[in-house]
Amino acid sequence: MTEKKKIVWLTGASSGIGKAIAEVFVANGILVAGSSRRIDLLNELTEKLGVLFLPIKMDVSDKSNVEEVYKKLSQEYEIVTLINNAGITSFKKIVDDSLDSIEQIIQTNLLGSVYTTKSVLPEMIERQSGTIINILSVVTQKIFTGSSAYSASKSGLLAFAKVVREELRDKNIRVINVSPGATATEIWPEKTLAKYSEKMMNAEAIAKLIFRIYEEKTNLVAEEIVLNPITGEL
Repeated sequence: MTEKKKIVWLTGASSGIGKAIAEVFVANGILVAGSSRRIDLLNELTEKLGVLFLPIKMDVSDKSNVEEVYKKLSQEYEIVTLINNAGITSFKKIVDDSLDSIEQIIQTNLLGSVYTTKSVLPEMIERQSGTIINILSVVTQKIFTGSSAYSASKSGLLAFAKVVREELRDKNIRVINVSPGATATEIWPEKTLAKYSEKMMNAEAIAKLIFRIYEEKTNLVAEEIVLNPITGEL
């Protein structure tokens, strides 16, 4: 029986921190399956990164789509690490936000990560090894107005991940939560980037730190990591 190739499954790989993670991991010789709704951007990234990057069109908020992607991916590869990075927001106060927008944020940021986590866990438990890295946000630590749905989704994922971690203590599976502060990515409105980008963190720097965390193969695990610009909040 041919041994499966080991792969890292990264959601939200088409832009921002996800794209930077894909670039850093591939640069270090890691095979990455990058999923996103925007297959055109993934294909552009594939042209840059080459054969170590596998582009996958997937809507993480669609449970059946996630199950389908996992089934195909796991037939050929051993998913050693899942990085839950996909995320959206609206930057609106609750009175101005629509229920459709709120539901989509919760579906993508929280339930999407639940779907992917549930899909990879049986295999990781059977193998008695694996790593799940959740890219959260400092909204899990502090209150930011104009982000109620986003804060709810990320705080919900934080609580979910903490419970899952405790349930897996004896399974040799690492559950790592990374909560970045303001980072210069296209998730922000253009006016905000123009005004604050110099104070924001760099996505590549965050990706390099995540890779160092991924590389740790002893029984040491960095479970909760909060990242902020050295100058503090915007």
